[in-house]
This record gives sequence, structure tokens and C-alpha cells, in this order.
Amino acid sequence: MSTDQHLAEVQESFSASTDPRLGEIMRSLVTHLHSFVVETGLTREEWMAGIQFLTSTGHMCDDNRQEFILLSDTLGVSMLVEMINQDATDGATEPTVFGPFYVPGAPLREMGDSIASENPTHDVLTMSGVVRASNGEPLPDAVLDVWQVTPNGLYAVQDPSLDQTSYRGIFRTGGDGTYEIRTTTPVDYQIPTDGPVGKMLKATSRPSWRPAHIHFMVSHPAYKTVITHVFDANSPYLGTDAVFGVRDSLVVDMSSGVANFDFVLDLDS
Repeated sequence: MSTDQHLAEVQESFSASTDPRLGEIMRSLVTHLHSFVVETGLTREEWMAGIQFLTSTGHMCDDNRQEFILLSDTLGVSMLVEMINQDATDGATEPTVFGPFYVPGAPLREMGDSIASENPTHDVLTMSGVVRASNGEPLPDAVLDVWQVTPNGLYAVQDPSLDQTSYRGIFRTGGDGTYEIRTTTPVDYQIPTDGPVGKMLKATSRPSWRPAHIHFMVSHPAYKTVITHVFDANSPYLGTDAVFGVRDSLVVDMSSGVANFDFVLDLDS
């Protein structure tokens, strides 16, 4: 039996799937996976190393850490999924990666509240702007779910010594679509390097740093939710983001302690 005949046999095994989309995805996955094995001439030892790598990745996952998302991020897949699923129209806010440390249920905060700890030891940043529709109309009562790394380079969910609501918050825009958030200037940080993804980056001589940013998930009824970051223009890692998430339209100057950024949402067709 040839490798092509073997591939055809495996593909045919999915032909009876009662879920057409699942069958399509599995046949395509098998096609590309088999092509990868043939193209690289994968050895038994390399195949087993790959199995062990994926097993280790699963072992690193828990309620506060998703190593598979981190793997997807560092392979550029997470950003590709966003590009395919939310091809922003001209002028709309570009999406970027979700990241592995989002936790639902952030506290609802008032306009102008701080998401930082009570006694921040880092430069204070006030961030404000307007949430608009793509036609320029301000959107009142839009929801901004915000999270950010703490000044020690860890998210609160990574550090048991921190209040788990630190550097997280949900805000709503005012009647004129405006928002205002107080926090501290975000810092550059390394993605977790203590697991299999970190070992992969080290083995391939890739950087593990992310440029300073604040995460936003912005939503409003009848509009597409955008998951994005706002990056600090002064970060030295904008051109070498470990997860390929930087877009020029998302970069702002935060050096004065005041930053302005407007979010523009597309209609949900």
C-alpha cells in the first residue's frame, strides 16, 4: 500500500460522520498531518517526542493556566483564527490574541475606577476614549472587560499572593460612549517558560517576551465583540512579540501617564 492509498483509507473512515462540518475538519486535518509526516520524513523517535510534548502540555493546564492556548499563541495559530473570524472592516478595531490568562467574572467597576492594587508602586496610567460604531456613532452602555499583567510581570491568577480581582475589571461606557480607566503603566513580560512551550522557544532560539499591553474585550448588542490589546509605544518588544499579536493600529504612547484609544465595533451581520 502506498502512502497516498493509506491517506485515502483514513479519510474515508470519516465519510459516515453525521456532522458534516466535523467530517470536513477531520479529513482536512488528516491530509495536512500526513503531508507533514511525509514531507519531514518523521522518525519514530521524533514522533514519540511530539507525543510526549503534547502530553506535557496537557499536564501544565489547570483552571488558571492554559498551556495549549499558549502553544497556539506562540505558533501564530491564535492570531490566525482571529484574522479569519474577525476580518475587521476599514476603521474598525483590529483583533488580537485572547491569551491564556483571561478569567471570567471580573468585578464591575465605575467609570474612572482603578483596576490596580490599592497602593500601586508603578506609574499610574489613565486611559480613556470612546466606543463607536463603524459609522462613527458613539455606543452608550458598551461593556469593556479589561485585564492586565501586574507590575511584577505576572497576572493575578499566576500569583497566589495577589488579590485575584487585581488588574481586572468590567466597565460600561457613558451615554456619550466614553470610558475612563485608571491603572498602572503596563510592563513588558515573559510568557511562562517553565513548561513545554518555554522549552520549545528555547530550543528554537525564539524570544519569550511580550510587549507591554492592556487586554480589552469590548462588546455591545448588535455589534461584533472585539478581543484586542492596546500596546505601549515605548516597548522595545513590539517587533518581536512572542505571540505575533502586535498591530500598528493598536499602539499608543503611554509615557505621559495618559493614553487615549477609541474602540470601533463592526455590526454583527
